[in-house]
Amino acid sequence: MMKILELKDNFIRFSIDGITPAIANSIRRTLINDIPKLAIENVIYHHGEIRDADGNVYDSSLPLFDEILASRIGLIPLKTDLKMNFRDECSCGGKGCDLCTVTYSINKLGPGMVYSSDIMPVNNPELTVTDPLIPIVELKKNQAMLVTCEAILGRGKEHAKWQATSGVSYKYHRNFHVNKAALDNWQFYKDTCPKSVLSENDTTILFTDDIPCSYLSQLMERDGVVVEEDSTKFIFKFETDGSLKASDVLSYALHRLENRFTALMESLSD
Repeated sequence: MMKILELKDNFIRFSIDGITPAIANSIRRTLINDIPKLAIENVIYHHGEIRDADGNVYDSSLPLFDEILASRIGLIPLKTDLKMNFRDECSCGGKGCDLCTVTYSINKLGPGMVYSSDIMPVNNPELTVTDPLIPIVELKKNQAMLVTCEAILGRGKEHAKWQATSGVSYKYHRNFHVNKAALDNWQFYKDTCPKSVLSENDTTILFTDDIPCSYLSQLMERDGVVVEEDSTKFIFKFETDGSLKASDVLSYALHRLENRFTALMESLSD
């Protein structure tokens, strides 16, 4: 059974019970490596002189090497539509179309810093950058940046720029059985971590670390405390870079695992 413990657009914490460590690790690895995400793959530089509406001339030779800038641009998170096709599986045969490719442009005149907000989507205005304040390169007077970019879907196992999640981790569910008579300051933990209290009677109080409270870790080495770990119940947490909502990432990961396990069982039965 799965239970959502905390949910934000870019963060989720949830529990799953009745699974093995092997299944828990497969969920973790899927969340890290196997979630499709949009990222810029091709960067086309338009070098030469550029004139603005007033006739001023700008040089598009940039302060950083093209390869370095392409790497920086590729790592900027983009909002992602999971309904898009992978380019090598698209009906266009990998040529690039609106079903598998999003085109972006950067057109910035110096002096000034080029930020991620200057990356403008051309054929899909909804798939913007997730953070508008990521610096890319600083332009001096009479310098300009004119670039066309192509973004495609990929997975984290191919390159870090396609990794949608970070901080993916899990741990066993733990309960702390506290003997009130043996632990003088048990009231401190109750007052500090009230949401972590599962039950209480005259002699004992039971805490769980399913609800985060940094003070509970102190109970691991205290007299009068019995720590109970459940190796069939796991507490997961992860965050996203904004390219996808955390709930959408989790839903995709679980369906992805289900489909892969089904395919494996079918191959074994053949």
